[in-house]
Amino acid sequence: MIDEIAPRDPVDEEPALELPAIEFESPGLFSVHNPEAVVSLSEQREPAPFVLGEHSALERFNSPELARSHALALLQQAKRSLCIYSQDLEPWLYHHSSVQQACTAFLLANPKNRLRILVKDLGNAIKDGSRLISLSRRLSSNLLIRKLNPDYPIEDIGYLLADDRGLFLRPEADQCAGYASYQDAGRVRLRQAHFNQAWETSITDPDLRSFLL
Repeated sequence: MIDEIAPRDPVDEEPALELPAIEFESPGLFSVHNPEAVVSLSEQREPAPFVLGEHSALERFNSPELARSHALALLQQAKRSLCIYSQDLEPWLYHHSSVQQACTAFLLANPKNRLRILVKDLGNAIKDGSRLISLSRRLSSNLLIRKLNPDYPIEDIGYLLADDRGLFLRPEADQCAGYASYQDAGRVRLRQAHFNQAWETSITDPDLRSFLL
């Protein structure tokens, strides 16, 4: 009787096939090109070294770095009032931790301090989560943001007023060039009158209201 489960005889196994050797030639060394490091938005900015109410010379700027340094210096030194007139709350200028910290310190220094912001278009600022809009949620009684009324003349400029002496102005809103004055009551008085008039006719953006709720 043949055992059906007995192991097969070795002679019945098929011989293993030998594979041909594979020739390999190294293509050499490769250079790895990593992208340049992106500058972090949290990188600390330095304010311009001028004192509000003392420095009388007009300081002109024509680069984003200088523009940011003058704006930050005025924001940090204001003691009573801050006003911002902007086309879209320019992120390259105002969307930064140093600006947020300066505005927070200003608003908390005195319950009477006020920061008023007039903006032509808030769409991108709301969508991108502007730091100043986020701050207005926490300090809504001291930081007020309004939209310029399209039915009234809107100047295509951008400026910042610090108390009754400091002025930061860009004559063309799409350019970073402009000038800063740390002791010019006359220019500030004229700009403040324009700002107050625009503020009286300003409107509340419904998208901003929804964001703040």
